[in-house]
Amino acid sequence: MEPGARDATAGKHSSRVKKKNSKEDKQETLSPSEQTSAMKRLFGFEKEDISSWHRLVCLLNRPTDPASLGIFRFLFGMLMALDITQERGLSHLDYKYLDGAPVCRFPLFNFLKPLPMDWMFFVYFVMFLGAVGIMLGCFYRLACLMFISTYWYVFFLDKTTWNNHSYLYGLIGFQLTLMDANRYWSVDGLRKPRKRNAHVPLWNYTMLRTQIFIVYFIAGVKKLDADWVEGYSMKYLDHVCCYFCFAVSDLRPHSWLSTSLSLFLSSGMFSYTMLATSPLFCYPDWPRRFFGRFPEFLQPILPFVSPAPIPSSSCVYPKPPSGSGEQQQEAHAAPKPTTPSFKHKFRAIFTILYIMEQFFLPYSHFITQGYNNWTNGLYGYSWDMMVHSRSHQHVKITYRDGVTGEMGYLNPGVFTQSRRWKDHGDMLKQYATCLSENLPHFNISDPEIYFDIWVSINDRFQQRIFDPRVDLVKADWSPFRPNSWLMPLLVDLSPWRTKFEEIEGSLDNQTEVVFIADFPGLYLENFVSEDLGNTSVQVLEGLVNVEIVDEKKNYSLQPGEKMQIPAGAYHKVYTVSEGPSCYMYIYVNTTEAELQRNFTKLSELQEKVRNGTETEPLPPELQPLITGLDDQDSDNSVIDPVVRLFLKRQKRMQEVKKRREASMSERFQRFASKKYYSIRRGFLMTAIALRNLAVGLPPIEQLTREVAFANMKEPETETNQEERLKDEVGHGEL
Repeated sequence: MEPGARDATAGKHSSRVKKKNSKEDKQETLSPSEQTSAMKRLFGFEKEDISSWHRLVCLLNRPTDPASLGIFRFLFGMLMALDITQERGLSHLDYKYLDGAPVCRFPLFNFLKPLPMDWMFFVYFVMFLGAVGIMLGCFYRLACLMFISTYWYVFFLDKTTWNNHSYLYGLIGFQLTLMDANRYWSVDGLRKPRKRNAHVPLWNYTMLRTQIFIVYFIAGVKKLDADWVEGYSMKYLDHVCCYFCFAVSDLRPHSWLSTSLSLFLSSGMFSYTMLATSPLFCYPDWPRRFFGRFPEFLQPILPFVSPAPIPSSSCVYPKPPSGSGEQQQEAHAAPKPTTPSFKHKFRAIFTILYIMEQFFLPYSHFITQGYNNWTNGLYGYSWDMMVHSRSHQHVKITYRDGVTGEMGYLNPGVFTQSRRWKDHGDMLKQYATCLSENLPHFNISDPEIYFDIWVSINDRFQQRIFDPRVDLVKADWSPFRPNSWLMPLLVDLSPWRTKFEEIEGSLDNQTEVVFIADFPGLYLENFVSEDLGNTSVQVLEGLVNVEIVDEKKNYSLQPGEKMQIPAGAYHKVYTVSEGPSCYMYIYVNTTEAELQRNFTKLSELQEKVRNGTETEPLPPELQPLITGLDDQDSDNSVIDPVVRLFLKRQKRMQEVKKRREASMSERFQRFASKKYYSIRRGFLMTAIALRNLAVGLPPIEQLTREVAFANMKEPETETNQEERLKDEVGHGEL
């Protein structure tokens, strides 16, 4: 090798050695706090931090930047203030709590009763003030107590409105009550400098982050259910998907975006709340970096950017690392080291127990067995969103006078505004008790109440959910024992669902089918409307006897056999096999089919008149096909009723098309307008109620005018009010 080459090689080798040595020297000069492991980068702590109880307490009480927690507090309070007028029901509170009316309610505890109407508005007013106080961080602890006390009272007052996100809001409100979320961007920080921009313990973030993780994680675990995986749980979402696909089928540039916005805006407050929780999983100081990019003239009204958080007694501060020079100077400026006190240990214990309880509750149904039906527990705290879909084919309520023996039927839903009682044994027991208390006012003494409820869950057979032979007034119920009058779900018949799809696919558009399964020794009593002129029953499995009540005749059917059922008459289908029977009704709504044929003829005639191919003059009863309908024509007896229905249907379809093709700005404007009038009514009715509590009721004429003003609806955008859809007028959603 040439000497020069050796020198060059040696030079390169020397260079590599120097670089390697420089890296090693730099590694050696890094302080332990600068040598970050993969675990700390991922979870924010080292294994050693949880190696002992003392270290775990110090970790959970570690000083943390309050910025992200303060921003979440503001967003959560703002969203809850809006939610109170929406899903909590302030805008239609007077429709829900009817003073003096015989209404059956479904509280968690039977001793809970709604207050008089004006006082219920006061409860909601206190809840709203609490939400605003949380948002502003003003008298924070008191505001949290005002919010959660009234929120949980309203929540426990009505089980029929429970859902997962309503339960989640209450949990977050409870957690915020215990936290120091008013240490950043709060009115309390302006009032008390020692709270302003002060550290918060890490458990504040740990509890919230874990709660949101539990929501998503357990919701995902619950969706490992076979019905969800196979798609049966989502059949009821088909209409939403069809709407979405139809809305974007024209492939206009704004279609996808505007339709997505429409679906997002109509999804309630849950989506916004979960978006607000997302930044909790970022670095706690992200608001300082984010707002630091704004112009300086905005800084006075924005959250803090530059000052470092000040020490707080809520945190445990470690001893500074030993060193010399600059490290000693930094240690001198660091907070004074503290040791965990009793309150720090208690908060650590509470955090761990709370997290364990939240993991346990979704699987605690073996304790509260009285609330279990075909699905486990009350819907709300198990994070099993959309896993179960139900359809009800038949609901019959029978009463029997305990003295005279007289029997009769009640309209399903009488004395109540809810429909969820049909699926829950605990609510059905409450409903039966309420009916037994109200029926004596109608000369029915010592009433017995029987329910015959047919339900299909996740596209299975329609079957009974409760035993129709049991008087639920006297039936035993306990929250800790299974319901003896609950009928089992016939899961062994679930494979029939693939056969259902084949049968439905073989039928034409005018033919409908209902699949029924029943238990041995029971029968289904049914009435075939005269509109259903072509109804038959066919046995799929088991043995049945069909009794035509008026004819007093019985017919035995085996699998594969079917018979025609006369219209306008009652019949009974008895299950006589040892196991469950399965059969299906196949029917055609002949009245609707005839109406559709008439609509087709009228549409063709209207088109001929418009293009000039129809030369004969139209008779008076068909003239509206040309002139249209107005308010004066609505009661005109000369106009053919079918023509009137055709034109009204045509107007509705035109309005639906107009709404579907609306631009993004129009959809948002419609959404904002609807929310405005809803919020407006809630506040005006609250003001009326507070005035009534303060100075008493005004004359009835004045009260009528005030309520009418609160009920003012959105101004019409079209000259003809019939152009608007029913769900856009006033409180159509009620």
